[in-house]
Amino acid sequence: MNAHWRTFKVASWLGWEMDSNWTEPWLFVVYSIVKPVAGAFILVFMYVVIVAINQFPDPDYFAYLYVGNSFFVFVAATLFGTFQVIQADREWYQTIRYVYISPISYYVYILGRAISKVLVAAFAVIITLVFGVAFLNLQIEFSLTALPTFIASLVLGLGSLLAIGICLASVSFLTARHTHGLAEGLPGVFYVFCGVLFPLAILPPWGQALGLSIPLTYWFEITRRTLTPYTSDIDPTLAGYSDTTILLILFLSTLAFIGLSIAVYRAGEYFARKAGKIDMTTSY
Repeated sequence: MNAHWRTFKVASWLGWEMDSNWTEPWLFVVYSIVKPVAGAFILVFMYVVIVAINQFPDPDYFAYLYVGNSFFVFVAATLFGTFQVIQADREWYQTIRYVYISPISYYVYILGRAISKVLVAAFAVIITLVFGVAFLNLQIEFSLTALPTFIASLVLGLGSLLAIGICLASVSFLTARHTHGLAEGLPGVFYVFCGVLFPLAILPPWGQALGLSIPLTYWFEITRRTLTPYTSDIDPTLAGYSDTTILLILFLSTLAFIGLSIAVYRAGEYFARKAGKIDMTTSY
């Protein structure tokens, strides 16, 4: 366990150094602030278009849209950051053979490298929410009694994201660059079917069933209940579920995806070693 913790800690530090050393610290901070603010303006434009179509404003729906999209920042950043580890070490820096044969868990190493992306995404989420409250009249009704629920859902949601990211990374053991499409396309699937942009209730039955099979759906639902409880009537799909039930479903589905990630990782690692592709380079 101590070895895994040291691996995770050092890999996290390495990931942060790699993500933040491309410019001066002050410019990195400015970039980290401007990017989520620009994303907030995109959300405003999307809401304006929806209002123009419906012919009347709906502040509750704006809060539903805004909070969902704010936390969706975690999805793209975490999935891309996790998947990119193997490709970066193998193709760009050509260091994977040295890291892989070292006496560490490479699975834990990938998780550590992805944490820097999670931290940057967390900063972007905070900036987006603060900007919404300060300038867009977003009403956050957060109470201290909801804090344990919020923290638990955040940990479980990020855990499921990291597990899905590990599955993508494991596929990249055997491919050159084709998992780029998966890493960019899979968040699009989550965006449509996890209730980020619009309620699950407007989807066809098969779309609702697909959304309910993804743990992120329950994460976004419980997040909205803790931050903007007045939006709970917008999507009746999970209205009959209590907070405890949703957390339990999120917990069980996260465990299932973690187990799946371990199985996929071991399979990808096994076949890559058998085919001699662990340190394969394609000049990409």
